[in-house]
Order: sequence, then C-alpha cells, then structure tokens
Amino acid sequence: MPGGARKYIYDTVHGGISLSGIHLDLVGHPQVQRLWGIRQTGLAHLVFPGANHTRLEHSLGVLFLCRAMAEVLHLPEEEVEQLSVAGLLHDLGHTPFSHTLEPVLREETGGGHEDQTRSLILGGEAPMGLPPGGGIRGYRPEPLPTLLERHGQAPRAIARLLSPRGLPGRPYVSEMLHGAIDADRLDYLKRDAHYTGVAHGVIDHHRLLETVDRERGHLVFAEKGLPAVEGFLLARSLMYSSVYYNKTVRIAELMLQGAVERWSGPQREGWWQLTDGELLARLQGAPDPSGELARRLVVRQLYKRAAVLGAEVSPAVRARLRDLASHPRLRRAWEDDLSRRFGGRPGEVLVDLAEGLPLRSRGTATAPPDPVWVRLAGRVRNLYDEDPVWAAWARRSPVGWVAGLYVSPRLRARAAREGTSRLSDPP
Repeated sequence: MPGGARKYIYDTVHGGISLSGIHLDLVGHPQVQRLWGIRQTGLAHLVFPGANHTRLEHSLGVLFLCRAMAEVLHLPEEEVEQLSVAGLLHDLGHTPFSHTLEPVLREETGGGHEDQTRSLILGGEAPMGLPPGGGIRGYRPEPLPTLLERHGQAPRAIARLLSPRGLPGRPYVSEMLHGAIDADRLDYLKRDAHYTGVAHGVIDHHRLLETVDRERGHLVFAEKGLPAVEGFLLARSLMYSSVYYNKTVRIAELMLQGAVERWSGPQREGWWQLTDGELLARLQGAPDPSGELARRLVVRQLYKRAAVLGAEVSPAVRARLRDLASHPRLRRAWEDDLSRRFGGRPGEVLVDLAEGLPLRSRGTATAPPDPVWVRLAGRVRNLYDEDPVWAAWARRSPVGWVAGLYVSPRLRARAAREGTSRLSDPP
C-alpha cells in the first residue's frame, strides 16, 4: 500500500517478509495472533527438541510463497492480494497441537479445521480465549469479516479459495493452495525440516518457483525443474515416515487424543478453540484418565509400544480394523476392554490404527494422488502417469504396520505377551 505503514518480519526460512495494508491488519487480529500459541508439528518437540515453531510462522510463510508464486505467474494484483490473504488465513481454525487432534475434532463437529477456518472468516464464533472485548479495557477487536471488507476483500471469496473443491475455470488458483506442490506444502516441509533438523525435508523451493507456469488452466513445471519436483515428492514422503509418523511422536499424539476423547465436564466446552497451553492447563486438572495422560505428557512419561500388527494381515482383519478406525467410540470400547484384560484401568491402553491415518496428499488404490503437471518433450503430462515410480512413492504408507498397541509402562510385559494376538482379533 503506497504511503501506508509497512513492516518486515524476519523469518528463519524465507528471510524478510514484507507486511502492509490488509496483511498488517490481519496479523494483528486476535484470531490470527492465537496461532502463536499452536505448535506447527503438534507433539513432535518431544522427539525433535527444536520443533517449537508455530502455526503463525507457517501461515506467514504461506503468505510469502503465495505472493511469490502469483507474481511469478504474472497474476493481476487483485488476485495476488486475494491469494496471499487466503494463504495467511488458511490455518485459522486449527485445534491445539495442530493435526494431532484433527480426528477428535471431526468426530465431534463433523468437519475438520478447514471448516472451522471458513466459519471464522465468514464471522463464526471466535476462540473462547478471546472474548468480544479481547479481555483488555478499551479494546474491541474488529470482526474479521468487517476487516476483510474494509480492505475490499469479500469474506465469501476468501472462504471459497480455501475450499479443496476448487474454483471453476481457475484450477491453477486452487492448485496454489490445494495442489500436489502448493504454497502450503512447500512451506511446511521446508520449515519442519529446518526446525526438526531432519535433512529429508530440504527442498529447492527457489527452483520450483523459477520453473512454474500456467498451461491449460493448471500449474505446470518446466522440464528443467523436474529434479526439484522429484526432490519435493521424495522429501514429502520421507518427512511423513521420519517425522510426522515417528513412533514416539505417534505415542504422544495418541495419548493426547485419548485424553481429550475421555474428557468430560464444563471445562471441556469448545476445547478446539484453545491454544496448546490453555488446553494442557485444563486437561491437567481433569479427572483421570484424561488428567493423568496430560500430566504424563507434560513431564514426558510416555506410554510404551507393546505390539504391532504387520501389513500382512488378512483382508477380513484389515476390513474390521478400518471399520474401527472410522468408529472412534467402538475403538475406545475395544481399548478399555484390552486394558481390563491386561489388568489395567480405562485409558491405559491405546490402539493406533494405521488404516485410519489422515494422510494428506496420499492417494489410494482407487483414488490417485493429486496430479503433478510437468512439461516433458514439449507436452504437458501428469508425472504420476509418466513415471509409475512416483505414483508408488505418493501412495507409500509412512508406517509398515496396520495397528499398534501403546500401554502404560506397568502393563507393558503382559501386553507384549498377548498384544499381537489381541490386535489380530479385533471386535
């Protein structure tokens, strides 16, 4: 905005990020500031101590990359601003600890953080920690839709950009936020690799930006950018197996999920609108098993893995496990039955069902991954059709098992003896 206030945020991944006008006002809004209190990688810091970066850092990075990609594509200025605003706000509705509690959110509300984000942009309920007056004398935050409209941005248009269904006639715009290689994934892979110290996620986003173009309405990467595209796909797959679904990270995540699932009482209301610290503070005072699970997480007294069920299970067992993954109440009943059999109390046994893992950007046997458009020998082709190796990498599971059994340390010996057979005979 010429003549207006301008500030720079010095980002560890992208360097200086310039903010002015609507972006500056949005960053100062309480609903956006809440993201400072949410870790980007959930509970990964219990394994990778440097992973304390936040959702707001990531959101600023997505703003930066949306703007950079839109400018490379020579999009109109109004489209550049709209995309960068959507990039900044795309994670507004995340629960505490990011994707860790997404399954619990979906069970309780019927939708995920994307639905919460669109609701907030359209004027839905603000986070519980931020009452209308902000809790500060004389300060009354401007409603988010009003702020957007004041800067000439229609809330419905921003919310529509954040829908994975895309925009008719402009698929390239949707692919910048929801494609196989988009601003969101470019930032979180590079950022998470930086803070965890895991080299697998190092990608050449500069080369990707240099070689991206629009063709036939899609984002297309030039042939000279193919090594960077392949590096991105490999990094994405390896980051899932080495970081996001690391064994110990999964144990901690299941403990937090178990704590929230079994939590009752008035303090639980609207838990998904809290920050990490607010949620843990409330959980620690909750009745057991929720309270004990939370207190264990705070001092890193984690459950142990007692058994796993390998990927070679029969189709019938796999189907039953898949059904349990989609019916959390039945899965919890099974967990508590197993705990009783092992001599434990409710909440001392947790079952991790790989069949139900929310694997972003991964295709299935019937649904292929999001296409990666590349220009090869003068023709635009989907890399997954051109080279089946990359389709296989995209479908690759980050774990080599279909079910895991996590238990409190005192139950580990018995659970280890009986665990595999019990997992092999789900209800």
